[in-house]
Amino acid sequence: MPPTPIPVLFYRTKRGNEPVREWLKDLGRPGSSIIGDFIGTVQTDWPVGMPICRPMGDGLHEVRCSLHDGRIARVLFCFHSVKIVLLHGFIKKTQQTPDADLSLARKRQSECVAGKEDRS
Repeated sequence: MPPTPIPVLFYRTKRGNEPVREWLKDLGRPGSSIIGDFIGTVQTDWPVGMPICRPMGDGLHEVRCSLHDGRIARVLFCFHSVKIVLLHGFIKKTQQTPDADLSLARKRQSECVAGKEDRS
């Protein structure tokens, strides 16, 4: 019997926006499909290591994707209430993950843990 996939939620702002969902829509196909496939692997095969997934420390992880056009995409996520929460997505332009992207993901992760994220 195949494993039960871990449910995935998109981080939602207080205004009801879902930044990662919006970012994926803006990427269009096939980029969003490629990223979706990688997230699906995390859902069904967790724990997943390199090269697909890398721990960023303190419960933050990244999904690592190479897109069809040579760009490199990252989706930062955490686990909360036995669910994967997609916190932040971006196109990587430097070797190291930019501090601003990590800070934003960690802020959103803190909101999830504190229950301040709107999931209604």
